[in-house]
Amino acid sequence: MRMVFALFLVLGIALAGVAVYMAQNQIARFQQERDYLLSAQQNAPLLTDIVVLKRPLKYGERFTMADLELVKVQANKMPPGAFTRVTAPQGSKEAQTAVFFDGETRPRAALRSYEPLEPVLRSKMTEPGVDAGITANLAPGMRAFTISVDVNSGVSGFLRPGNHVDVYWSGSLEGRPVSRLIQNNLKLIAIDQSADADRSEETKIARTVTAEVSPEDVAALTLAQSTGRLTLSLLGMGDTTNVGAIEIDRNTLFGIEETTEAVLEQKKVCTIRNRKGGEMIEVEIPCTN
Repeated sequence: MRMVFALFLVLGIALAGVAVYMAQNQIARFQQERDYLLSAQQNAPLLTDIVVLKRPLKYGERFTMADLELVKVQANKMPPGAFTRVTAPQGSKEAQTAVFFDGETRPRAALRSYEPLEPVLRSKMTEPGVDAGITANLAPGMRAFTISVDVNSGVSGFLRPGNHVDVYWSGSLEGRPVSRLIQNNLKLIAIDQSADADRSEETKIARTVTAEVSPEDVAALTLAQSTGRLTLSLLGMGDTTNVGAIEIDRNTLFGIEETTEAVLEQKKVCTIRNRKGGEMIEVEIPCTN
């Protein structure tokens, strides 16, 4: 009986040791997992809300707050002009990053096409109650000016709303043909009657383009368009280089050196003839014409 008791005692102690060993291993594993999760949490990027669309939108299509939702993105990966709230009280600090004010019933309109879950950007939508069009693309204090173009002056069919162009004037100055850069880096807001930057007519030749200009530029371009021919030069995306003054005339283009009136006057010699006895003498005199 004592042998059986001793055997059970030894077996119990062994099982207890195994249980303690397994528990220690399990606790150590839990501690490792906890430390890993804490480290990952500390190193994880900060997340923030961003407003996205639930459904696709075409240019000019209206949308309301029911078409929007919030998703999480890295705070340092927010695109410029993105929103972090669907609605907020008018006049509050949060309203600066909200798409709509609380209680707003007027829809907004898309100024470009959107895909589902694409972030909504302030520059790609109209204000509430405003439909897409030229007026929605104009910055405060700016004006819309339309320029007539063709296949030669309008950069073929490559122009799109949102592009930037240089404007050259060609005409006659003081009786000589001249081409001059008169406007640099103008933003186009419409092609023909369309302000849609996603238009699909890839090869369509525009008849008119509408640019965003200042009131002073309106006067300058009106005069330029009525006295000569305007030609557009398309700028590369993101190109803000100031090229300075550019003017080319016929003589500069072909390398012709123009003779001045002073040089002609020096080369011109005027004389009179006088008879002295039986001899004819030529005497130089100042040229009168």
